[in-house]
Parts: sequence; C-alpha cells; structure tokens
Amino acid sequence: MKPIRKHLTLFLALALAIIIVFGGLSIQQFITLRQAHSSFENYYAFRGCQKLLEKTDTSGTCRLSDGKIIKLVKFNNKWYLSGDLPLCPFNICL
Repeated sequence: MKPIRKHLTLFLALALAIIIVFGGLSIQQFITLRQAHSSFENYYAFRGCQKLLEKTDTSGTCRLSDGKIIKLVKFNNKWYLSGDLPLCPFNICL
C-alpha cells in the first residue's frame, strides 16, 4: 500500500509544479501584452517595426525587417494591429 501512496504524492507534486509553472507563464504573458498595448512606442517595438513611415495620434504605419508594411491603430486607449482589434460583446471590451 505504501508504494501507491508514494506514487500518488509524486504525481500530486508534479501536477502542482506544472500548475505553478503554467500560472507563472500566464501571468508573464498577461503583463507583457498589457505593457505592449499601453503605448505606440511599446507596440511598435513589440511588433518588430524597423522603420516608422507615418504616425498620427491614433494610427501609425511601419516597415518590418522583412519589408512588410503594417498599420498600428489606437482603440480604447490601447494600440493594436489594424484588423486585429479585440472583440467587444455587448459593447464591453476587456
């Protein structure tokens, strides 16, 4: 009976370690994304822009290192890739 208890304890410890690592990575991802969306400069760097082509108070266009041109837009006081805005069910954006 003791080997079963030992295996169960090991399994629970492993499951707890996985939950802690997953939780830590989730929190880190949340903080990174929150910081990236907070300003044009942060989002510009987050998206890997190499050259600023045009900027207004609510949008900006930049060139990536591979030559692709993308547009960044401000929505609800946060910056996003144009066409990649968050869903707002019932006009409530999170």
